[in-house]
Amino acid sequence: MLLRVIRYCSTFQAYLDEREKLRMALMVNKYPNKFIHEQFNLVLLKLKIDQPLTYINYNNFRQRIIHSPVKETVPVDYGKTMFVHFTYCSGMKTFPSKFHAIWNKYFGQSPINEVVPVLGTRN
Repeated sequence: MLLRVIRYCSTFQAYLDEREKLRMALMVNKYPNKFIHEQFNLVLLKLKIDQPLTYINYNNFRQRIIHSPVKETVPVDYGKTMFVHFTYCSGMKTFPSKFHAIWNKYFGQSPINEVVPVLGTRN
């Protein structure tokens, strides 16, 4: 969502306003501020933005992002993929890694191991 904010906001002030609206929407949905901050930073790292965005450098980074090639989506084989959705709370932060550890422990040598579990949060 932060990527979309950068793509659509043509000015740095519009970016700041939209970023704060996004932050508030996530906080209303009970995401902790630290988690939101970490996720925003991960997005910026993936976009190879290694310095704080400012009025001076925002347009340069934005143009680089806009002109970067869009990654093609890979079709999902729903016969071999299992989606597990859970409601996020701070106690569930380690759930995905624990789930995969248990999955591998009990199904590692089983034919069901061909099914790939994909975990994600929902509101």
